[in-house]
Amino acid sequence: MENRTPLIAGNWKMFKTISEAVETSEQLVKLLAGTSGKDVMIAPPFTALSSVSDIIRESCISLGAQNLFWEKDGAYTGEISPAMLVSAGCKYVIIGHSERRQYFGDNDDTVNKKIRAALGFGLIPILCVGESEKERESDYTFSVLDKQLKKGLEGFSLDDLETTVIAYEPVWAIGTGKTATKEQAQEVHLFLRSLIEKEFGDRLSSSIRILYGGSVNPGNISELMAMPDIDGALVGGASLNPDTFSKIVNLVNI
Repeated sequence: MENRTPLIAGNWKMFKTISEAVETSEQLVKLLAGTSGKDVMIAPPFTALSSVSDIIRESCISLGAQNLFWEKDGAYTGEISPAMLVSAGCKYVIIGHSERRQYFGDNDDTVNKKIRAALGFGLIPILCVGESEKERESDYTFSVLDKQLKKGLEGFSLDDLETTVIAYEPVWAIGTGKTATKEQAQEVHLFLRSLIEKEFGDRLSSSIRILYGGSVNPGNISELMAMPDIDGALVGGASLNPDTFSKIVNLVNI
């Protein structure tokens, strides 16, 4: 992995009240005590960010958010700004998740604005890209990813993107129990890395972390991580259970 530190990120989606998030975080801190050589992030719902931040502050776990809006403040009812996320203790923010694109109108242009806003406040963006089942069956996988990546990162310099993380999440594998085979995932990760090399050069392509997301679990994490261009995982359902999520983290060899 050319000295790329693995990142295991848990996306809790719209699950867990504040008290449930606190309980899960407390368990994770105990279960992951002593973890080193890899980065761990959890992204609770907005309501639980501050409470979870207090619990994980001294641990190996970083805090992430599931989305943001691109303005610092203003009359944007129901939205949350990068400044608010920073003040809640966030280090990472997930941007362009397929569920945001599917249900809430996120597109390549708004994703680009959100990445710029995140970087402007020192947050590490996790840019999600991925194709639908129909697009894969029609052999559009690479053209879809080419557009999402190029548009999402349009106008950024090499320095801007040094901390940025990419997450490949085949839409057909999210919450379905279907997982891309390790070969399918590696093929796409290599394509994304090659595209970054073409657009931004060798230095970024060899250092940028590309995660796999889509029904990741303790049973498939090891074979996925054995692939040369897979640098970690964006874990959905399996991150809700502290025992299961800590197993996934512990199965990632340094």
